[in-house]
Parts: sequence; structure tokens; C-alpha cells
Amino acid sequence: MSAPETKEDIIQYVPFTSFVHPSFWHSLTDLKLNVDKLNETTKQIYGRFSYRNDIGAVFEVDGTSFNKEPEAELQYISIMGTLMNKNTIDDFKSIDKAMLLNSVGEMIWANIKRRNWINNPSSLLNFFILSFADLKKFHYYYWFAFPSPSQPTVCLKERSKSISTQFNEKQLAELSKSYQLLDQNQKTFFVIDKRNDVIRVETLSTVFDKTDKSNIDLSNKYLAFTDPSDNENPGWPLRLFLAALLEYRSTLCGTELKVIGIRCSKDGGVDCSHIFNITVPENVQSSENVGWVGWERNDRGNFGPKLANMSASMDPIKLADTSSDLNIKLMQWRLVPDLNMQVMKDTKCLLLGAGTLGCHVARDLLAWGFRHITFVDNGKVSYSNPTRQVLFNFQDCLNGGKRKAEAAAENLKLILPTVQSEGLDLHIPMPGHPVGESLKEETINNIHQLTEAIASHDVIFLLLDTREARWLPTLIAAHYGKIVINAALGFDSYLVMRHGVRCANPENTTIHSTYVPGDQLGCYFCNDVTAPGNSQKDRTLDQQCTVTRPGVAAIAGALAVEILVALLQHTLRVQAPALYYISEEEIDPQFQGILGPIPHSIRGFLHSYQTVVPTCTKFKQCIACSDVVIDKYRAEGIEFLLNVFNSGTYLEEITGLSELQLTAEMTDILTFSDEDQEST
Repeated sequence: MSAPETKEDIIQYVPFTSFVHPSFWHSLTDLKLNVDKLNETTKQIYGRFSYRNDIGAVFEVDGTSFNKEPEAELQYISIMGTLMNKNTIDDFKSIDKAMLLNSVGEMIWANIKRRNWINNPSSLLNFFILSFADLKKFHYYYWFAFPSPSQPTVCLKERSKSISTQFNEKQLAELSKSYQLLDQNQKTFFVIDKRNDVIRVETLSTVFDKTDKSNIDLSNKYLAFTDPSDNENPGWPLRLFLAALLEYRSTLCGTELKVIGIRCSKDGGVDCSHIFNITVPENVQSSENVGWVGWERNDRGNFGPKLANMSASMDPIKLADTSSDLNIKLMQWRLVPDLNMQVMKDTKCLLLGAGTLGCHVARDLLAWGFRHITFVDNGKVSYSNPTRQVLFNFQDCLNGGKRKAEAAAENLKLILPTVQSEGLDLHIPMPGHPVGESLKEETINNIHQLTEAIASHDVIFLLLDTREARWLPTLIAAHYGKIVINAALGFDSYLVMRHGVRCANPENTTIHSTYVPGDQLGCYFCNDVTAPGNSQKDRTLDQQCTVTRPGVAAIAGALAVEILVALLQHTLRVQAPALYYISEEEIDPQFQGILGPIPHSIRGFLHSYQTVVPTCTKFKQCIACSDVVIDKYRAEGIEFLLNVFNSGTYLEEITGLSELQLTAEMTDILTFSDEDQEST
């Protein structure tokens, strides 16, 4: 009586299940924003799987996947793969997935044909990630593929057995020790030679020769692979190993192969490993010119991508900081590739005035990526403020009102927690506003605070209500050589300008017919021939408040920030020249930065919706930035300032404006007299 036939089942491989650590998306986001930008080049990354029997066929990627070398981790195997991140969701959806997988498979098969896997077994394994990163919502669409040829089809002669059925404890201990001593690249696939009680672990290159065509005797050998599976079936890596072996030796068709899937326990022992007896049919179809499989199924069990929604799990503060720069990064990617974002982050801005202008300027600075903003103001938030001054709300008005500078700084942090902002509550002393003995100490203290603030910042914004309040910060900023951006409002008009910052050798000046160098540009007071006085004296409520059309401050504030940004992005910075005339015609590159030409001043008129950009040079008798005033300030310090505050004419006297005015008056008198004589 013949023995019953053994039923053979087609082998079923356990596919990988991907697991993406949140750190992977953090790293991808950072690379996309700062390195790849709009490039869709494929990127080499690393993934890993464990052969511990209590984990299963889980394939992991994390933040270290982008390293140049894989991270070594106990009981894990690292393999190289490819990431292709698309720029749009439509590109992600429309790409031909089968063609993509086959193209990757062709590269893997070329490696198999060259038989590089014999010396480098880990090169047989590969993975691929197709992704789309929605960086506005922090939604990441992704699809893993573990490419493998659809052929050959082989069978299991019988159910897998525990390795302990054919290896004793001593042999298992020797096998475990020898396996651990293998190089990482050799652990994926190797050979176990068992003769009597002797166990020897051999690399593929010692058994298979890349050129030898002779038959191979595998009677005393087990083919071995690191197996991520945790059940009776072998893991996915075996599929590629068998395909490579049958391409290498077609004579293996019609034979039986003994295969060991190495699996370990927590203590590192290999007694959890399984033995698979595989039969290879005679008529095995070649893997060449066949389709490739390997796309992972999603959570619903269908072939399709997965979605990682990271908006809830990522740090909200980090999200806010990263997202706030997205518009600038997109601008850099598409329109201004030379835009220097870091210079904005590093520049410290001092806003003198936390009113309507100050609030608008602060918001625009945030939008441009500035992260150091200090407010100076001595007012309180009133009920009339929140509708125009966009950093304040109703709660800031209660109980007498919060200090404007402090409230503005606090509310700026509510918008973006990572901004470094503070408020200084101080009064700015002004020319023509006498200082009595009772106010002298307080005034001197305010001067010291203002001076320290200006010295410790890079850019000074003059956003104050009165002309005379701008004088002291203009002088101190000129003394320290700081960038000054001035904005002033009328009812339906505005002025925005940058002050010139004098160079080290102010005597070495050249007059140009088409432009004014940055160090020769005038300040806010250079067009005046009178010293500022007390503009608040004897004024009614409407005269004391800056009464303007609501849109004027927003326009002026935005232009003030745009001038600063253009200046910081210019190769000459504060020395950037200002043209006398800016036209729509092509401008010589030497007169413009990456954001275009930078005007000296912008004057706008809402009643006619017109804008002009006048340019003027420094006035050598200027009451704020002239050499005589700066030298006087440096020599006498506080005493000089107190003289200016207590006298409305002191500045005119030391700069020679009094004499200039007298000369002009005498000229008018003489002219009138001559005309009178001619008429008689």
C-alpha cells in the first residue's frame, strides 16, 4: 500500500505593516521647508524592522531615517529605501502606481542580475514611500511599497516547525552567538551549515560565487534569513531571497530547500526561529519581465494611501512658529530665492509708540518673520483704542486701562508665543517742553532708559504722535548709527521714510545726479528750518489726538516694514542708495536689492490716491542729525538735552538756523524796499 500524498500549499508571505513615528514628519517638514522647497527629487532614507518574535512584521521609519548612516539598534535590521514627496495632492493621486513600482523593481532586478546581493545581501531588500505633505494643515498622505517580483511561486512541503525540533540547545547557543557576530549587512541573508553536531554560519559569498556555473550542494545547508514574521508563515524578505536564488541557479527548480527564519526572544536567543521546507516546482516562471507587487494595504484592508494627521499631536507652539513662516518660505521658493529669512529673525526692532501705527507695524513685522520686538509708550489703553489699534481688545480697557506698551507685548505673544517681546513704560522728553526741578530726576531716568533701549536694538521705528517726540530718539539713533524708519500721519496723508546713517568718513562725500547714497540721506528734521516746539499746548481734543482716516495707519505701517525688509535684504544694507526718480522702466541693478529699489521717503495722499517718493540729502544745519548737534550731545550729554528741553530756540542757535532765518527775513525786507522805490 502506497503512502498518502503530502498536500503542498503555495507559500504565503507575511507582508510588512508600516509604522511612522511622529519624528519622521517633523524631519520631513524641516527638510521640505528649508532644503527641498519645491524640488521633488527622490531622497534616500533608512527604515528598519525587528526580528523579535513578540513584535511582528512592523516596518518603522522615524526622524533618524534621514541620516546619512542608519542608526544601529539591538535586534533590528536597517535597510535603505527611497522617499518621493510630491508638491500637490493631485500629483500624489495621479501618479501611475503600477508603473512606479515596476520602475523601482527594474532597478532591484538589475542588482539581482549583477549578483551584487551575494557580497551585500541587504541590498536585496528595499522600500519606497510616496508622499504628499500638506504643511498648512500638517496632514501627511503616504503609501509604502516593499517591491518584490510576483514570481516565482513556490510551495511549503509541510507546516513550519520550530528550530528546536532539529537543533539542540548547544547548537542553538552556537547559532545565536555566530549570528550576532555577523556584520549588519550580512545578517539579512546567510547560510547555516550543519554537519553532525557542528554548526557553522557562513556568508553568502562563501557559498555562492558570482561567476561559477557549477551545481551547488545544499544537502547539509540551510538557507537562512532574518525573519520579521511572528506566525507560521515566513516574512516578506524570503520572497526576494528565493527570486534571487532561482535567477542565480535555475537548476534549483524541482528541488527542496531547507530555510530557517531567524527570530529571537527578548534575551537574544534564536530558539523562536522556524524551519520552512520549501519545494520548488519544475516549471517555475522566471521573475524577469513579470510584474512587481508590494504596495501596502491601508487600515481598511484596501490598496490605498494612509493619512497622518499631525496637527493635534505636534507641539502647538512649534506648529505656530513653523506655520507663521510658511508664507515667507513659499515666497522664497517661488519668487525670491535669494531672500535671507534669518536676518529678519535676528534683527531687534524697537517701536517707539504702541498706538495705531505701532500695532500695525508690529503685526507686519511678525508676518515678515521678525521675532524681537520691543514697545515704548507711556499711555494706557482706552475704550476708543481697540477698534483702530489692532493689538488691543476690550479687556485691556478695563480698570483704568492697561499700560499700552506692556499690553501690546503681551498680546503679541498671544498671536505668536515664540516672539520675544516686552514693553517699556516711559515718557520721551521733548524740545520745548520745559523740565522743572520736580521732573528732572524722572526725565534723566527716562533718557537713560531710552538710550539703553536704542543702543540694544538694531532698528528704531518712530511711530509717535508729535513732531517733537521724534527728536530725541532721532538724535540718539544717529549717534549710535542705528537704522531709523519714520512714519507720520495726517488726516488723509502719510509720510514714511528711512533716515540716512552716516558712514565713518562723512567728509568724503560725492554728489550724484541720479541718486543719493544711503549715508547722505536726510532725516525727518532735515527739511525743517525751525526747531520743534510744544505742539500739544492750548489744543482741543481733536487737535491733541491724531485724527486720520482709518486706513492711513495700516498703509503707512505696512510701507514702513516693507522699506525695512527691502533695506535688510539689500547687499549694502543702510548704505543702499535712493534714486531721485523711480520709474517703471528697467532700473540699473546697482540701485536695487532683491526686492527692488528702496526709496528715501514715501508720501501718500488718500484724497487723490497718489503717491510720491521724494529723495533729499542731509541738511548740514539739521537740528537732529547734523554733526554739530551730535558732537554737542556727545560732549555735554544730559546738560545739552536739558537745555534743548527748556528752550524752544536753543537748537536753532547752535545750528545757525536763527542766523539763517534772520538772513532770509532781511532779504525779504530789502527786496520789498527796492520794489517800493522802483514804483515811486
